Amino acid sequence: MSRRYLFTSESVTEGHPDKICDQISDTILDALLTQDPTSRVAAEVVVNTGLVLITGEITTKAQVNYVDLARKKIADIGYTEAENGFCANSCSVLVALDEQSPDIAQGVNTAQESREQDSDEQFDAIGAGDQGLMFGFACNETPELMPLPISLAQRIARRLAAVRKTGQLPYLRPDGKTQVTVTYEDGKPVGIDTILVSTQHTANIGDISEQEAVQAKIKEDLWAAVVEPVFADCDIKPDEQTRFLVNPTGKFVVGGPQGDSGLTGRKIIVDTYGGYSRHGGGAFSGKDPTKVDRSAAYACRYVAKNIVAAGLAEKCEVQLSYAIGVARPVSILVETFGTGKIDDDRLLELVKQHFELRPAGIIHAFNLRQIPGERGGRFYQDVAAYGHFGRTDLELPWEQTDKAAILSEALTQSVTV
Repeated sequence: MSRRYLFTSESVTEGHPDKICDQISDTILDALLTQDPTSRVAAEVVVNTGLVLITGEITTKAQVNYVDLARKKIADIGYTEAENGFCANSCSVLVALDEQSPDIAQGVNTAQESREQDSDEQFDAIGAGDQGLMFGFACNETPELMPLPISLAQRIARRLAAVRKTGQLPYLRPDGKTQVTVTYEDGKPVGIDTILVSTQHTANIGDISEQEAVQAKIKEDLWAAVVEPVFADCDIKPDEQTRFLVNPTGKFVVGGPQGDSGLTGRKIIVDTYGGYSRHGGGAFSGKDPTKVDRSAAYACRYVAKNIVAAGLAEKCEVQLSYAIGVARPVSILVETFGTGKIDDDRLLELVKQHFELRPAGIIHAFNLRQIPGERGGRFYQDVAAYGHFGRTDLELPWEQTDKAAILSEALTQSVTV
């Protein structure tokens, strides 16, 4: 029986309070790894009106100015005017950092496997920085192999920030949220039901001051400058049945940390697959790659994306789990939701054969401790807004499909046999 349903995903702009925190946390991580690639970092940030608190646990030989890093990132986001209620130059920045627990450090420094006779010195050296479970996902709904709702929500959010920063829509302010509801039939996207954009703005737009007129102007401008360009190259586009909602309360003048507090790691669904796939619960930002919450989630995406890119499944979810201080995963699960071209158990065998999933192996494969020089000391902070996956604007190692050919060959061999 045919089934028709709706699925919704959201995104936020880089000026959202939670995303300010994620970006400051990852700016700190970038700076520390640039000087000391062995830094152990768990940096968390809280923001509120006029306040930034940097806390967490950091063990490093690097010497950085945390206050200066925070102020520069806030200014880069766009909070440079006091009238926004939060300003890079005038906000208070408090630093309350400790070192990593020695009980945790000993398990990361010397993995359980490294003490065994048949130890692999290269990849058994580092134990997982914590216990936990991680998920990765890919599907063939978009060219970047991401679910369509989160892909569109992220693209609209990025475009919203772009038209603000270029001055195309100068009345926009940094805070904003987007949401896209997609219509599905039998598991396939077939239409756009609703597009929602909430964006901070000035009280007046030029000589327009009446609230309803301001609202109408924003809605008209956002459709022309943001929505239409985003959908220009999409096969599925809005139509006359699509609802377009803008600032449904009527206005959005008070925003950013003045309007709501922010916290690192509170937008994990925005960071990943928009709720389309399961999530292990661990946040990414501010964590060095020995923390499997981050590095293993990247590895899960890499595995799932290569399976879909190889044509072995239309959609694929991969789960890994780890024990603190142990290098090898406790469990690996591959799920293709009935779309696999070969049995999921056979796929699991291929994953174990062709993918290195110990923390040291993941760090080595993706070069997660080396900040690319051509990016000007930026790497982790660039994925701290607009998603860690499906980023066509960035060359991310976990987004590569270099294993697809090997996996495709396995499919050919299976069919031949």
